Amino acid sequence: MPHALYDIPLTRIDGTPATLGAFRGKVLLIVNVASKCGLTPQYGALQALYAARQGEGLEILGFPANDFGAQEPGTEADISAFCSLSYGVTFPMFTKISVLGPTRHPLYDALTEAMPLAEGADGMRERLAKRGVMRASQSDVLWNFEKFLVDRDGRVAARFSPDVAPNDPRLARALDAALAG
Repeated sequence: MPHALYDIPLTRIDGTPATLGAFRGKVLLIVNVASKCGLTPQYGALQALYAARQGEGLEILGFPANDFGAQEPGTEADISAFCSLSYGVTFPMFTKISVLGPTRHPLYDALTEAMPLAEGADGMRERLAKRGVMRASQSDVLWNFEKFLVDRDGRVAARFSPDVAPNDPRLARALDAALAG
């Protein structure tokens, strides 16, 4: 599984081909992001976390997705400009992908298979259900800004609900353990 994760074809937001293999040996925080979501301010906290911990081996990888309420309608150029101008994002960003349903990107197939449940998801799942939003499977990504933590060996170590902020103590503990490992 870990090696398969590193080999999945990806495309950076500037159009260049990539894989997670370029980040082998690093701790990865993989986040599906959106520019027009109530959780979009998490970009600022993600950038602060990246600035603080990149030197220890953390890479935050942003994957724009338009699966939830069409909250990422822009082009790659629009997304890149928004992230840079609004939040000073310097962590790697990738092209828009699907993280849900039959068109889900193979990266998210692998991530959700490796870690089917997100920590802190129950409250978020209840709030979404009150708004009529249900997921076909318990393992489906709930919303924008869900986070997958991948350790230095390429194993999915943790998964966090979209409303678990980048500075949440639960994420911080898991990140500390992964960086120490």
